Amino acid sequence: MGDGRRRGERPRTRSVRPNGRRELMRPLLLGMAAVIVVVSVVVGVREQASGPDGDGGPLSASVDDGAVVGVLAGAGLVRDGRIDVAAVRAMADGLDPDPRVRDPRYDRDAFGPAWADADGNGCDQRDDVLSRDLVDVRVSATDACTVLSGHLDDVYTGRGIDFVRGARTSAAVQIDHFVPLSWAWQHGAWAWSDARRERLATDLDELQAVDGPSNQEKSDQGPATWLPPDRAYRCLYVTRFAFVVHRYRLSIDDPDRAAIDRVLGACS
Repeated sequence: MGDGRRRGERPRTRSVRPNGRRELMRPLLLGMAAVIVVVSVVVGVREQASGPDGDGGPLSASVDDGAVVGVLAGAGLVRDGRIDVAAVRAMADGLDPDPRVRDPRYDRDAFGPAWADADGNGCDQRDDVLSRDLVDVRVSATDACTVLSGHLDDVYTGRGIDFVRGARTSAAVQIDHFVPLSWAWQHGAWAWSDARRERLATDLDELQAVDGPSNQEKSDQGPATWLPPDRAYRCLYVTRFAFVVHRYRLSIDDPDRAAIDRVLGACS
C-alpha cells in the first residue's frame, strides 16, 4: 500500500507512462499531506496554550514571589508553593459577567492621587512597591522613603533591570496596576465611590514594579489581548488578575474570562 501497487503486482520499471508516474507520486503527496496535518495540529496546540502573542515555551504553576504569594495563599489560590489551578478557575468562573452597560468616559482623577500614602506609613505607594519588589535598594539619606536605586528581577520579561531614580532613568521601571484602572472603570468602577476607587488604585496587591516598556505596551488591556512576554509568569499573572477582580467585585467580559481559563489549562 505504501508504493501504490496492488498485492502481487510486479514493481514498475522506471520506464512508465504518464498515468503510472502519477501512481508513483501519490504516496509522496500523501506523506507530505500527513506531515502538514501533524505540523498544523502541533502549531494549533501551541497557539492555544500561548496566549495573545503566540510565543512558545513552558508555563509554570510554581511560584515564589514573597508577600504577594502570601496573600494569594491566604485566599486559597496557592498551596505548597504552587498555584491551585482548580481554585483559581473556580474563582474566575464565579466572576460577574460584563453587563455591557453604557459607561461614562474614563476619568483617572476619580481614582484619587496617583501615589497616595494609602497605608499611612509615611511613604507613598510607589516607593513602597519599589522597596518591596527591588533588591539592593538604596534610599535617600534625608528621606528613608525615597528609593534612589535598586535592581529589579522583572516578572514580565524575566530579565534584570537596574533602577536609578532620575528624570531620564526612572521610566525604566514603572509601577503597573495588574487590573488597569481604565479596564476597572469599564467593568464597574465608574459606579463606585471615590474612596473605593482610591483603595483599588493604591492596593499593594494590585501593584507591581515592572519593565517600563512592557507596562506601556500593556496599557489598559485585559488578559485576552495582553499577557507577560515571559511565559513562566503567566499562570501567576492571571491568578493575580482574577484575584483583584474578585476582591473588588468587578465584572469580566467573555474574552478575558476565556483567556484566564486557557492560561490556567496550560499551567503544569
